Amino acid sequence: MPLALLALAIGAFGIGTTEFVIMGLLPEVAAGYGVSIPTAGLLVTGYALGVVLGAPVMTVLGTRVPRKRMLMLLMGLFVVGNVVSALAPSFGVMLAGRVVASLAHGAFFGIGAVVAAGLVAPERKAGAIAMMFTGLTVANVVGVPLGTLVGQHLGWRVTFLIVAALGVAGLLGIARLVPEPPRPEGVRIRHELAAFRNVQVLLAMAMTVLGFGGVFAAITYITPMLTNVAGFADTSVTWLLVLFGLGMVAGNLVGGRFADRALMPMLYVSLGALALVLAAFTVTAHSKPGAAVTVALIGALGFATVPPLQKRVLDQAQGAPTLASAVNIGAFNLGNALAAWLGGLVISAGLGWTAPNWVGAALAASALVLALVSGALERRTGRRAEGGSRVVAAAAPTATPGPAPVHH
Repeated sequence: MPLALLALAIGAFGIGTTEFVIMGLLPEVAAGYGVSIPTAGLLVTGYALGVVLGAPVMTVLGTRVPRKRMLMLLMGLFVVGNVVSALAPSFGVMLAGRVVASLAHGAFFGIGAVVAAGLVAPERKAGAIAMMFTGLTVANVVGVPLGTLVGQHLGWRVTFLIVAALGVAGLLGIARLVPEPPRPEGVRIRHELAAFRNVQVLLAMAMTVLGFGGVFAAITYITPMLTNVAGFADTSVTWLLVLFGLGMVAGNLVGGRFADRALMPMLYVSLGALALVLAAFTVTAHSKPGAAVTVALIGALGFATVPPLQKRVLDQAQGAPTLASAVNIGAFNLGNALAAWLGGLVISAGLGWTAPNWVGAALAASALVLALVSGALERRTGRRAEGGSRVVAAAAPTATPGPAPVHH
């Protein structure tokens, strides 16, 4: 794999750390500003909404900027947002810093996926995308636990300064290792928007929202589920989340490898298995070993869908992939927000701490249905195209030999 993928993975590691580490530092941040923990939770919501809105907006604003330069600008914006968060004198300024950092998130992964796919041969595209996303998954294994530990012992402001330093490392890596793209590199907005008229692009994005939403329906409420149902101590939750992160790393790499060989079958298997595991979590959550294994499986199966879904969007938006790729990153976060809201509804309705798992299973099953519909439409379109080509071939005039020349 090209070294340029390492630079993209470093940037992804920083982004993944800042996105998730706030969940482990909410009590410290809330105490620091004198606000309630639910109010501090706006730092999570604000970031997610910033990703959803920032993905298309930042991509459109950078339509005339070469992709390498745009990636560098986005990492610069990410650094500024985290420095503001680290030094914020009030909660409102902290929230603003989180939103600024989040604006870079969707466009970075969207444009980065296009760049990563362009660095390798066509048959290795999903693997290259997975390599970049490995930075995001490793962040949940290394960055988030270490960031939480640093924040609890040295102060949460130090954590965000370290994350800003990671952003600087990613920026310098992109500047040095990512090759200059061929010119012209500008993106035509009208051309990019045309991709959204393709029903397959819309189906892939809907699969992203529902499939990845299934993961977050369960994971958003994993702490009360593991402590109140499985009986784990509060101190054990961090290491169980590391287990979830290890599952994410494994699933991401496996998904990337097999998506290059058989993309749609990979989606069918991963989404179907994810729905079954989430449904089973309503039972396994009552056992410590069962809960631990299930948490790892949810991480693995959830992230096994990421490379194939991202590659599916790139394949179906051929010739205009940049905006579609970035919007699909926003779709992942839209799924997070939707699932967290639905999971909260069923808990508030008194259905118990494991009820969000049923929500997640339903979302993942819905994504599987859409994947089957997408595959069926693709096969039908292929048969029509094949039939049309046979008709054209049959109707084409064939050359008939003329009279043989007479030689004297």
